[in-house]
Amino acid sequence: MAGPTTDRRLLRGEETRRAVLRRAVEIASVEGLEALSIGRLATDLGLSKSGVFAGFGSKEELQLATVRAARRIFADAVLAPVADIPPGLARARALCESWLAYSRTRVFPGGCFFFEVTAEFDARPGPLRDALADSARAWHRIVEDTLAEARTAGALRPDTDLGDLAFGLIALLEAANSQAVLHEEDTPYQRAGRLLLRLLRAEATDPADPALAQAL
Repeated sequence: MAGPTTDRRLLRGEETRRAVLRRAVEIASVEGLEALSIGRLATDLGLSKSGVFAGFGSKEELQLATVRAARRIFADAVLAPVADIPPGLARARALCESWLAYSRTRVFPGGCFFFEVTAEFDARPGPLRDALADSARAWHRIVEDTLAEARTAGALRPDTDLGDLAFGLIALLEAANSQAVLHEEDTPYQRAGRLLLRLLRAEATDPADPALAQAL
């Protein structure tokens, strides 16, 4: 049976792992996953290299754990705030605006974590590319499923191509993130907010739906 000493050791190990991953997602969102190293994280956090290594075992596992941690943070920042909104255009719009807020408020210092790191690995086969591809597919499915619910509710036209609409909305969000981070200005977010309303109105059964009213 594990005693108090073992319990404290496990608790410290979990605390160390969480601290390492918090710092890792910050670094990767600005510099990419290749910028991560056991040594750098140990130095940044005032930990021993052996202590950090024990929590991950290899640089690749550290990188994969960082991607998983980023997915959890993303879910808390983007998905949780809209979870209680009923299906329809209000939910679809809120999901997009939640994503813009996630980038705009710099939940990750470099803007969207996944936009930053995917460019590193999109042409490099391996576990990291697979993990990032899975993250991208999961996000596209969430957007498409949200639109499907709106169509089922009668808010989108029956002939709406949900895949195309999801693709267009995500492209707008990513472009806003990229330009806002690059130019250090808010205008891209404002433009994306207006344009996503146009895309949704173009497919809405009622373009005058109050859920698509222009924000003040």
